Amino acid sequence: MEEEKVILVNDKDEQIGLMPKQEAHEKGILHRAFSVFVFNDSRQLMMQQRALHKYHSPGLWTNTCCSHQRDSESTLDAGMRRLQEEMGFSTSLKKTTSFIYKAPFDNGLTEHEFDHILIGTYNQDPKINSDEVASWKWMCLEDIKEDIQKNPDSYTAWFKIIFDKFQHHITI
Repeated sequence: MEEEKVILVNDKDEQIGLMPKQEAHEKGILHRAFSVFVFNDSRQLMMQQRALHKYHSPGLWTNTCCSHQRDSESTLDAGMRRLQEEMGFSTSLKKTTSFIYKAPFDNGLTEHEFDHILIGTYNQDPKINSDEVASWKWMCLEDIKEDIQKNPDSYTAWFKIIFDKFQHHITI
């Protein structure tokens, strides 16, 4: 089976090539990604705890789902595909903003992503894929903010960046 490839981009999000996902993370090369934030009608965010066997950030809490677009796949289509694959449901999504971040990990890998933030709403329980997700919960943004301050090592690097710098883009 061929390894999944990520879309390499420049700082304007223009595609400049493809590379196997693992190699891009080993070399810290800028590539396209997305982060999905799903809220319920009570304005709570559906949080995901990453599966314990993930090759980076295992067991950490993060946004509803995140991943990489495939070649020739729109960001919205990729977000909806991955939401179904990880959390077992579909909902409409809209793009709010994008940003570049770089986060090295203890295992030698580096996330260097042009990350697109997508938001949507959903009011039911997900049907999580245990290969991707260890657990989930609904949390209000104020409780998340407080918990990040108390337990910063319990959250993914990209989630903390988004929550700190782009919180106004992740509300419904």
